[in-house]
Parts: sequence; C-alpha cells; structure tokens
Amino acid sequence: MNEDLMKTMLAAYGAATLNGIKDFIPDKEPRTYLYDLVAEYPERGGKGFRPGLCIAACKAFGGVQSDAMNSAVCLELLHNAFLVHDDVEDESLIRRNRPTLHEANNRAIAINVGDAMQVLAMYPLHMNRDRLGDRVASAIYLEVRHLAIESAEGQAIELGWRRDNVCDLRETDYLHMILKKTCWYTCIHPLRIGAIIGTRGRVNPEIFDRFGYFMGTAFQIQDDVLNLIAEQDAYGKEICGDIIEGKRTLMLIHLLQHGSAEEHSFVKNFLSLPINKRSLDDARAILALMNTYGSIAHAKKTAQYLAGGALKEFYSIFARLPAGDDKTLIENIVLYMINRTY
Repeated sequence: MNEDLMKTMLAAYGAATLNGIKDFIPDKEPRTYLYDLVAEYPERGGKGFRPGLCIAACKAFGGVQSDAMNSAVCLELLHNAFLVHDDVEDESLIRRNRPTLHEANNRAIAINVGDAMQVLAMYPLHMNRDRLGDRVASAIYLEVRHLAIESAEGQAIELGWRRDNVCDLRETDYLHMILKKTCWYTCIHPLRIGAIIGTRGRVNPEIFDRFGYFMGTAFQIQDDVLNLIAEQDAYGKEICGDIIEGKRTLMLIHLLQHGSAEEHSFVKNFLSLPINKRSLDDARAILALMNTYGSIAHAKKTAQYLAGGALKEFYSIFARLPAGDDKTLIENIVLYMINRTY
C-alpha cells in the first residue's frame, strides 16, 4: 500500500472540495450564528473518503476532476450535516479533537446549522445540469436522494435500538443497519456517482454495490474498534464514547451474546440509564469484558474479512481499466481499511 500517495491525493481532493463548499456558502447575514459555522466541520479536516472516492471513480472511468466537483461538494456537505446532527443525537462531546458544534454553541444552533448544510448541498446538484446535462444530473440527484433516505433509515434503526434498550441483536442486524447508515453514503454512492459522471451515465452503477458494502462495513467496524483502543489525539473523538452512548457495535453485540447472564444484566442495566448517568468506570468495565470474551478481536477479524471481500470486488471491477493514480487510490483506500490504526 502506498499510504503517502493516498494521503496526498485525498488531501488534494479534500482541499478542492472545501474550496467548492465555501463557494456555495452565502456571503450574508446571519454569519455568526449560521454561515460562519457551515464550514466549521469541513475545515477541521477528516479523511475525505467520500469526495475522494467520487472524484477518483470519475477519473478512473475516463472523466475529469472538474466534472465531479459539484457532486463532491454535495457529498461532503451532506456528510458534515449528518455529523452535526449525529453529534447532537449521540450527545457527543468531541469531533476531530475539538468540541462538537452543539458543545461549542448550543443544541438549537447546531441543529439549525445542520439543516442549512443539507439545503445548501442541493444547489450543486442543480449546477450539474449545466455541466453534465439533464440526463446525467437527474441520475446523480436520484443517487443522492437514495443515499439520504437510506442514511436516515439506518440512523432511525440505531436510535430506536438505543431508545428501547434492545439487547438481543444478532450480527446480521448490525450489518443491515450499517449498510443503511454508513455504506450507501460513505462508499457505494460516491463510487456510483463518480462512475456515472466519468462515463456520462453509460456504466451500470449496481456493479459497485457489493464492493461499497464490503468497503463501508469494514470501515465502520474498524472505526468502532478504534473508538475503544486508539489514542484520542489520533482518533479525534472521545475514547469509549460509543459505549457511553450505547451504540450497538459489533463488539457490544458479541459481548451480549457470549457473556454470562449476570454480565448481560450488568450491560443492559448500564444501557438503560440516561447517557449523563453512565459512568466511565462502568464503560471501562464493559470494555474489559469485551477483551475477556474476544469481542474486539472478533470485530477486527470480521473487518479484515470484509475488507478482503472489498479487495476482490475491486479487482473484478477495475481490472479492465487503464492503470493510473486514481485507480491506485481506490485500491489503497481498501488496503488502508484493513490496516488502519487511526
């Protein structure tokens, strides 16, 4: 894996996307309470997978970067809008090593900023008509519509499990939720949209569905693992935050399935408490149980297995395309998901 190439290209595509986002932010009041905050999360950085995959797929399939920029801006605005709302819903404190938007301001302002970002994300799709034509622009709009609905449904499933303190889940339940919440908007649709642009709609976008599912699921499981074991400065969010928030990760589901009746009761009682009543000591005790029962090792192995499936799908789809940095970038992202530590 050429990690330096991956970082360099993602940084370049991310910078171009950030500049594009700023072009779509209105230069008017209210700045302090709205428009100055729209670029807050995008400016904090991040890995840039979504715009990176979109631009790279476009170029790998014969397109040019400028044709993909409106769609990349839309994807990144939506992603950060989802993060703002997720942080409120999860009562998270840290995002990319800084206070979450609602902690730095308040919940009401953060929700409104997230709403505005979602609306602002729609105009770049309209601009696609001038550059790509009505047929391709309409196809991209439908991709984004499906992305948003699937993400909302996945979030609803997870929030519902937490509200009702559901503790009898199976791994297949988790994988179904992650397909909806993460895979469509993180991997599947960015790849599909990029290829649609690069081929001017001649590609069958469904060829990316398995690839994006394996890639997105591996990414999310590894992300959940890193929430428990990574250094906070490197990871950018509070460690053990997923346990405190009650997220039904693969590790938590594995523990609930394999722990004793007494341990199952302890975890379930912990999750029944309001978030602000859940102690860090209890969260650490749950983390210790995950290590005892091999839940984290199981999740790591599952993520590597899925990433291996993604790599196989990558070679199936991209083998016929000419060699190039963008094709290599997509391959390196898959390899990074197998080995990532941050």
